[in-house]
Amino acid sequence: MAILAGLVLAAHLLWLAFVIFGTLWTRGRPALTTLHVIALLWGILVEITPWPCPFTLAENFFEARAGHLSYQGSFLLHYLDAITYPNLPSWIVTSAGVAVCALNLVIYARRWLGSRSSPRK
Repeated sequence: MAILAGLVLAAHLLWLAFVIFGTLWTRGRPALTTLHVIALLWGILVEITPWPCPFTLAENFFEARAGHLSYQGSFLLHYLDAITYPNLPSWIVTSAGVAVCALNLVIYARRWLGSRSSPRK
């Protein structure tokens, strides 16, 4: 079970990297762009609502089955807050997560508006 918890953690980190940096990989890939926009919207919802992240729930489940003490709260606050944002209030971490997602959505909006204003051949 500890291995499964580790795999879920790795998948969670990959998902976060996709959410944060996805606009770098999605240009010209409509299906990936759609997935990334959905991931961004989901990320904002998870940060600003009490909805739990499925990755966090799965990781807690496997850690508990492995006999490890699981944590309460969000993945970001548990792992990344301790490493990247020491001694910061949780609202700052939440705001930063929402800001990153919103910035990605602004990039998509600019791409979309730019493609609509360019002349078609």
